[in-house]
This record gives sequence, C-alpha cells and structure tokens, in this order.
Amino acid sequence: MRFDDTIAAIATPPGRGAIAIVRVSGPDVRALAARIAPSVRLRPRYAHYAPILDEDGNAIDRGLVFFAPAPHSYTGEDTLELHVHGSPIVARETLRALLAYGARLAEPGEFTRRAFLNGKMDLHAAAAVGDLIDAESRSAARAALANLGGGLASHVRQLRASLATILEELSGAIDFPDEVPEPDRQALDRALASIVDDLERLRHDGEVGRLVREGVSVAIVGPPNAGKSSLLNALLGEERALVSEIAGTTRDTIEESIAVDGVLIRLVDTAGIRSHADRLESAGIERTRRALASARIALVVVDGSRPLEPEAQAVLAETAERDRVVFANKADLGDRGAREIGDGAIVGTVDDIRTLAEIRMAIARVGWGGERPDLERPHLASLREFEAVNDALDALRRARATLAAGEPSDLIVGELQRAFASLGHVSGDIAAEEVVTGVFARFCIGK
Repeated sequence: MRFDDTIAAIATPPGRGAIAIVRVSGPDVRALAARIAPSVRLRPRYAHYAPILDEDGNAIDRGLVFFAPAPHSYTGEDTLELHVHGSPIVARETLRALLAYGARLAEPGEFTRRAFLNGKMDLHAAAAVGDLIDAESRSAARAALANLGGGLASHVRQLRASLATILEELSGAIDFPDEVPEPDRQALDRALASIVDDLERLRHDGEVGRLVREGVSVAIVGPPNAGKSSLLNALLGEERALVSEIAGTTRDTIEESIAVDGVLIRLVDTAGIRSHADRLESAGIERTRRALASARIALVVVDGSRPLEPEAQAVLAETAERDRVVFANKADLGDRGAREIGDGAIVGTVDDIRTLAEIRMAIARVGWGGERPDLERPHLASLREFEAVNDALDALRRARATLAAGEPSDLIVGELQRAFASLGHVSGDIAAEEVVTGVFARFCIGK
C-alpha cells in the first residue's frame, strides 16, 4: 500500500439514499478538484455548490464540494468531499471520473490509516473508529466514542513515564553507586503497587467495555411448556415468539436483543429439552444444546408451581456448574417446584413487572457483577491490548516479589523494562506492522 498517491472512495453505504459522499485524500486533491469541479475556487471548509463533471466534460450531477487542506483534515492530507445525489449510478460515475483523473481506489480503512500515520490519532483511537462503525447499540457507540479521544493512550503514557523515572533512578544507582544512592525499597514498592492498581483497573474496565461492545449471550432453556417463549416476549415487551399450551411448540431458536444497564443482551429462546420427542423436535433440541454451549449465561426456566419433572431436574443438573439464572415460573399457581429448587431461584411469573426486573438484575449480576458500566471512561478494546497489560502486570508482580524477598533492587530492572515495553503496545508507541494492518483490515472502504 502506497501513501504518497491520491486515493478516492465512496464513503456512504451501497444503495439509494438522499446523499452519497465521495471522499478524496492525497497530494493531488487540488488538481483533481480543478478537473471534476472546474467552476469552483477552493476555499477551506466552505461548501461550494457546483456541477460535477466527468473526464469528457459532461455533467454527472450538481452537488457540494468541500475542501480541507493539510494538515487540518481527517487524514492530515489535503482532502476533498463531493456530496452528490444518492443514486448509486451518480456515486459510481463520480468515483469513476476521479479514478480517470488519476486517483487510486482506496483500500479498506486507508483514510483512517493515513490519519494514524500522519499523527492525527493513535492506534487505539483508530481502532475505536472501527468499533464506532460496528456499534450495535447506543451504549456500544458511547464506549467507542470514549476511546476515540485517545484518553487511554494518554493514561498509559503516564504509567510508562512513571516506570521510566524508576528505571532512571535504578540505572543511576547501578552505574554510579558511589554518587547515586539506591532508591528506598519501600517507596519503590509503593510506586510499583500504584502502577499495578492502575493496570488492574484498566483490565477490569476493559472487560466491562468488551461486554458493552459485544453484548452478552443468554440462552433461555428449560423443559417444554415452562414459559420460555412467554418470558422472551415479556422481556422484549412484544409478541415475538409463538406461545401455546401445547408442549414442544418452539422447534427452532429465536434470537432477539434487549439492553440491561446499557449492555446489549442477546436472548436466545430455545426448544424445550425432553427425552421423548419426534425427529423434528429432536433437531430443535440439538440446536438448544448448541445455543446453551455457546451462551455466556443460561437462563433456566422451569414450572415452579408443581413438583419438578425429570426434564426440569436434568436441565438444572446440566447447568449447575456454569453461570446461570434460575427462574421458577407460574408462582401464581403454586410453589412446590420452587421449594424443591431452594434458595437462589427467582420465583414469580412472566406477567409480573417486579419479576422481570429481578431477572434483569440477576443477568447483570451474573454477567458483569451488577456494576453499571462507566461508558465515558476509555478502556482496553482488543485482545492485543489485554495481552500487553497482562504481560506488564506479570512483570511488575515479579519485580515486587523480588523486592519482598530482599533481593538486590537491580535484579528488577529487566522486569521493569519488560513492563515498559509491553505498555508501549497499548499506548501505540510500539506498533508492529502486522498489528497496524490487522487494525485497519476490518474497516470498510471509504473510511
């Protein structure tokens, strides 16, 4: 991928719409603008209304021409945006004309990659752009926006600066023992403990942020006719799943989403699990087991009004060792089954607002400890960042253990250097080419 040429791409989604945007960035933007919109005398950040011409001088459309000069643009280069009517043909013809004038079709994510390479954003903020585009909920969008400001990189650089200060003090004491005293061991340990606490908070916030971005899968499982589909409808507030008193009505999985404390919850209603079933129902039960295996939480629904049947006991036993919420339904008809389950089960009915609120709180408690996510705080977003923080934590804990054992303080220098380097991968100060390529590979063309 070359970065000394001029790129162009359609920045709006495929299909018809009110407006289509064609974006251009690179050193030849002014020359391209003079050919595709010759009547315009470019002024920075000004909307020019003018004819858009093809390479033969024929009008493609009349639209708006926006120019942003380097370095005051998204990419840090001269950029041009052509806002034309949202016909796919008009957008394609505008792009084709730009390519005929000498621009190159942009690669996926190349505009944002140029912004990163030109110092307009760090790698973490660039990845947040992709998260913002992919956001499926308002909370996920807010979490991505918090990372877009580069706050995480700034915070991690402060931690690296603290480590650098410690390393300088240790290096001075090692190189000039007669002139530079060894740092106070207790003060040194307190400084390392503070950095460890900061990194543990970062990792915790990152886990919560991951849940906000990706959502939590919850499989609603249980024996037939326990009220699983009714519960799905009640949580959604609409009649999404077919409900019947006939056991085995649900033959396939149904997936819908709700938000709990800002976290996207992917609810999967499944076929009832029982031993005696026809071939079609058995296929649905097999899908139920696959959904249960891949779900983060099992929401087990049983009929709590009567003694637990073997199917209910089997589902409870099967999910006993995993994260789950147990709901004893139909409490208005009795509680014999609920009493058999004992403590820990939610007892109520799908028609009761308080019961539904209790189920939502239980999902939050099991899924992420019930803590309301702070969506305004930057957080770790990628597996690469988590691995780097974990490596830094391991190095710092080893360093503290060395100090606690009474070993010479110069023995911890290697571990501190490892932590310093690992955090560089989080702040973006150290970024291998394959990591950079991986970040931008998931972007759409035009961004």
